[in-house]
Amino acid sequence: MNMTHYMGILADNQPWNLIIFMAIPVICAETIAITELGILFTRNLNGGLRKVNKIVSIIAGFYFTGIFVYLMKTAYIPLTVNGEWKGWIDVIGVTFYLLGIVPLLGMALLDLGLIYKNKTAEEKLKIHAFFVGMFLVVAHVAMIFGMVDPSIGTVSHDGHDMMNM
Repeated sequence: MNMTHYMGILADNQPWNLIIFMAIPVICAETIAITELGILFTRNLNGGLRKVNKIVSIIAGFYFTGIFVYLMKTAYIPLTVNGEWKGWIDVIGVTFYLLGIVPLLGMALLDLGLIYKNKTAEEKLKIHAFFVGMFLVVAHVAMIFGMVDPSIGTVSHDGHDMMNM
């Protein structure tokens, strides 16, 4: 089976790429999601769960910013400029992975008080929860498309659509 660039990056340099690009961001996101549920349920905006949530959100946002910059420079831009994508499935897998920057950095900036400064605590809680949901969506789309054989969405050299063979 052919691998997308998403899976190729995770498979290379074992176990380090898997830890750097998957395990750390996912563990952070799961910690944020679980603590977010506790905060939403209890509405305790000043307790221990909120402190953990805030710290992990800030760390995850800046950590993923580093990943984003690194992968844009070493993978996304070169693949695009050199026409090396393995079809639309490959592009979706990597693009949605990189779109994780929006919610993760958004949470970090929100928790640092750099965006939505004039919102109430309740409004900020809603925005934060929205970012959590957004990250879950883009991360799962990335994982699903990243695990698909990219050749099923491409056209063979003889002009036949590989999906209808």
